[in-house]
Amino acid sequence: MTTTSTAPIAFNRLLLTGAAGGLGKVLRERLRPYAHILRLSDIAEMAPAADHEEVQPCDLGDKQAVHQLVEGVDAILHFGGVSVERPFEEILGPNICGIFHIYEAARRHGVKRVVFASSNHVIGFYPQDQPLDTHSLRRPDGYYGLSKSYGEDMASFYFDRYGIETVSIRIGSSFPEPHNRRMMHTWLSFDDLTQLLERALYTPNVGHTVVYGMSDNLNVWWDNRYAAHLGFVARDSSEVFRKQVEAQPMPAADDPARLYQGGAFCAAGPFGD
Repeated sequence: MTTTSTAPIAFNRLLLTGAAGGLGKVLRERLRPYAHILRLSDIAEMAPAADHEEVQPCDLGDKQAVHQLVEGVDAILHFGGVSVERPFEEILGPNICGIFHIYEAARRHGVKRVVFASSNHVIGFYPQDQPLDTHSLRRPDGYYGLSKSYGEDMASFYFDRYGIETVSIRIGSSFPEPHNRRMMHTWLSFDDLTQLLERALYTPNVGHTVVYGMSDNLNVWWDNRYAAHLGFVARDSSEVFRKQVEAQPMPAADDPARLYQGGAFCAAGPFGD
């Protein structure tokens, strides 16, 4: 992790949405070097504010609440919203309305840098043997993936129209360790995620940059040539976990986890039938 002594000049106030989520809890500790004040938001319960923190609950589907949330911040790390495949009605408010509310609030309050937690699920229906770069057409694997694809379009529009710069990080699988064979390709360590967020916050002139969030894994599906200007160089690799992962039973030949880059998300739903 980048330490306070080597971090770039801190922002006055950074906003982290989704602060009660799995990655949000990790980033709450790791973002401290980058802000004098870290504003934390979620609809779920959060730990009380520590020194140099502000805790501000917010429903992303509530436009007025989001505008109040964004007031006074210098940059936004948008990790909030539903993070798994769910019925469209559950995705709509936090993920689709929510991203619009975030960008409208950024426009109104003069925020010029957003880091958007996009997802590999925007390209999840590609087969696992097809290499991709960030210019490859999107193939979302569900309503969650569709919401992230929409978020990338929102980021592009708000840069073209209003000059708000965004780095959209298509996060692969960011956990302490990869859980299965698919994650051997998609794993992103917490240290590499932290470094990528630093580059996304501080690299000048990013426009709207899309980058795949992955560590330096041996076999990867994704090419980040079009995000080279970020200067992100992953240091970790899933290889150290290969023995324990390959001890697991091999998925069936027709299992989406073995066929598609989005894995099990490709088979989730339909809902409500």
